[in-house]
Amino acid sequence: MKTLDFLDWVFVGVYFMILAGIAIWVIRKRKDNTQDYFLAGRNIGWFVVGASIFASNIGSEHVVGLAGAGADNKLPMLIYELHAWVVLLLGWVFLPFYMRSGVFTMPEFLEKRFDARSRWILSIFSIAAYVLTKISVTIYAGGVVVSYLLGIDFWTGAIATVILTGLYTVLGGMRAVVYTEALQAVVLVVGALMLTLIGLEEVGGWSSMKATVTPEYLNMWRSVSDPDFPWLPLLISSTIVGIWYWCTDQYIVQRALTAKNLKEARRGTIFGAVLKLFPVFLFLIPGIIALTLKMRGELHWDSADQAFPVLMSTLLPSGLRGLVAAGLLAALMSSLASVFNSCSTLFTVDVYKKLRPDSSEKNLVRIGQIATAVAVIIGIIWIPIMQNISGVLYEYLQKVQSYIAPPITAVFLLGIFIKRVNKQGAFYTLISGLVIATLRIVLELVKDQLDPQGVLYFLGNLNYLVFGAYFFLLSIVLLIVISLLTAAPRYETIENLTFSTLTEEAKKSNKNSYNYWDIIITISVVLVVGGVMYFFNGS
Repeated sequence: MKTLDFLDWVFVGVYFMILAGIAIWVIRKRKDNTQDYFLAGRNIGWFVVGASIFASNIGSEHVVGLAGAGADNKLPMLIYELHAWVVLLLGWVFLPFYMRSGVFTMPEFLEKRFDARSRWILSIFSIAAYVLTKISVTIYAGGVVVSYLLGIDFWTGAIATVILTGLYTVLGGMRAVVYTEALQAVVLVVGALMLTLIGLEEVGGWSSMKATVTPEYLNMWRSVSDPDFPWLPLLISSTIVGIWYWCTDQYIVQRALTAKNLKEARRGTIFGAVLKLFPVFLFLIPGIIALTLKMRGELHWDSADQAFPVLMSTLLPSGLRGLVAAGLLAALMSSLASVFNSCSTLFTVDVYKKLRPDSSEKNLVRIGQIATAVAVIIGIIWIPIMQNISGVLYEYLQKVQSYIAPPITAVFLLGIFIKRVNKQGAFYTLISGLVIATLRIVLELVKDQLDPQGVLYFLGNLNYLVFGAYFFLLSIVLLIVISLLTAAPRYETIENLTFSTLTEEAKKSNKNSYNYWDIIITISVVLVVGGVMYFFNGS
């Protein structure tokens, strides 16, 4: 494996100089108030919103983890990268309600729709989710990338990148995050595209690669009896996780809330959905290319998560290797920066401000900075534990998200579509969801010490996709039954927060926020997703 040479370092250096320039420019313009620090003053245009959504999602866990899935016979996980259609749901279905309510955070929206208890539970749920998934996963992936690129040990690489990214996030806030992410999205796409094209040429084209790995390897639709990826539970659970992640999670929605208005926000999500079509070609296929070369004896790695950095460092010529290295570092930094800011927003707005309502704007910004640092430390501590849950990074990520998403997705979906759903139903569904998710993670970690014939072993060993589907069904039943057994909400208090309580003015405003081009591009994205699903059927 080749290390970076002088020309590579020139590319990396130029990239970071531009990034630093943007960050400094933003920091100098920053105002010490919460709207500017957490939502960039709510005046961002659609291009930056869409690029930020894409860059936030496509972090090092995708570059490393998705390529690892492609290299480790886990192609069905491709379905999680075909969620461009779910990004469209954010813009067309959910976002109008969020923006009309004027909220900073998703827990804040639940308080307006239900009550303060739901806000507290979702805040705790979300912060825990960031530590278990986004922070620890991104730091781990960053350690893998940096250690291979720079030839240093894993922990030095992981902690160094955390400190570097945390610095400009803490100082610049959300505005620094979204503007640097717009640049990082471009670098990431260009770099990964070059690797894909060169890699395909190296293996002799798609047909030659397909002949080496066999057509069956390229089939994402396995039988319902498949022990790892049964197609129906995969379809159901991935959709539940997709709606949670793209439509209700602070990490992504916060980017759309920075927009000037609903029109810019929706167009930003449409642009983000278009960009979301690229990961399949940019990250999954390089993993399959790496596997093909390994099967031919031309490449070697110890873990599937090392496939992308090893392929990059081996295959690319000088200069291009530096460009892709910059893209990998961009992915790592954009993911970390996004989750740092989202975590500090949740803690500051939904926890600290509720406890100390008289805090000054300057003090709230400072608390957000401290919260970022604490979350990072906890995320680093969690890394050795998460490695016991799954050997492949991307699979670990989807497993934990399958335990977190069902109750939250149920509460948001039914909360917007059914006005009869009330605060009691939402509160008890979220509480039970937190308990069940925690129980499942603990049982999965200790299942080898349990009786294989016992109920606890069964619950800890049940396929995570099947578990996620039944968990969602249980959450919906709980939410509806408890709501029907308790008093209905006062509908005047939830005006414009559900489809049934929309005012005529709100309907008219929503209709004026899009045109035919928005509709045409939306339909085109859905058709492309369907085409990719059909293409990867093993034939």
